[in-house]
Amino acid sequence: MNNHSSSISALLNKVPEVTLIFWLIKMMSTTVGETAADFLIFNMHLGLTVTSILMGIILIAALLVQVLSIHYVPWKYWSAVVLVSIFGTLVTDNLTDQVGVPLAASTAVFTVMLLVTFWIWYAQEKTLSIQSIDSRKRELFYWAAILVTFALGTAAGDWVSEGMDIGYLNAMLLFGALIVATAIAHYRFKLNTVLTFWIVYVLTRPLGASVGDLLSQPEKHGGLGFGVTNTSLVFFACIITLVIYQSKTIRMVSVSGG
Repeated sequence: MNNHSSSISALLNKVPEVTLIFWLIKMMSTTVGETAADFLIFNMHLGLTVTSILMGIILIAALLVQVLSIHYVPWKYWSAVVLVSIFGTLVTDNLTDQVGVPLAASTAVFTVMLLVTFWIWYAQEKTLSIQSIDSRKRELFYWAAILVTFALGTAAGDWVSEGMDIGYLNAMLLFGALIVATAIAHYRFKLNTVLTFWIVYVLTRPLGASVGDLLSQPEKHGGLGFGVTNTSLVFFACIITLVIYQSKTIRMVSVSGG
């Protein structure tokens, strides 16, 4: 395939290329998901129920904008990811705080849900690769999987850092080490690309949440005390900067490819 065809193929795909910038934005979006949910619930005094309904409505609108787009547009895609991150956090919080489901049980249930989603996706499309999210059906499978990964990551992260009482810093180091181990397994031992992508995608959720909690929570609770407002604003600013950079890069590729 020549460079022109490669450029067209990349533009038709509805998700970004997996690069360092992709993982940086993804990790920061998970941090924002954790801190923004806390900000809306506690600082804005909206409460868990109202926040969940509000963010659910906004998420549906963002996903419609994303799905109806004919190609990958950074601000549309990453807006949806940030909102999925916030809503995924709220799903787990509702199960834990409102329904009383133990975090270990939530982790197990969401793991099964993710595996079932992948099974149905693969049975229908014969691939789980994000390099070919180029149809409405594949994109819906993709976003269903993304939503479950965020809920799973939230449950697993809270279970490890709070339920097992190892603290935010140790949880951050643990999930970071698991990501590094997965990367080594892929690059050194050639572990399947699709498998390692989804493993890291799940693990970056509790990693980002642990980073967010470590930065935002008060010192008496094991955090650094920067607060949810400051933490959210800093990471939002970083995400916006990287998304703008990515948008400019795509425009350059589109022009050169045309």
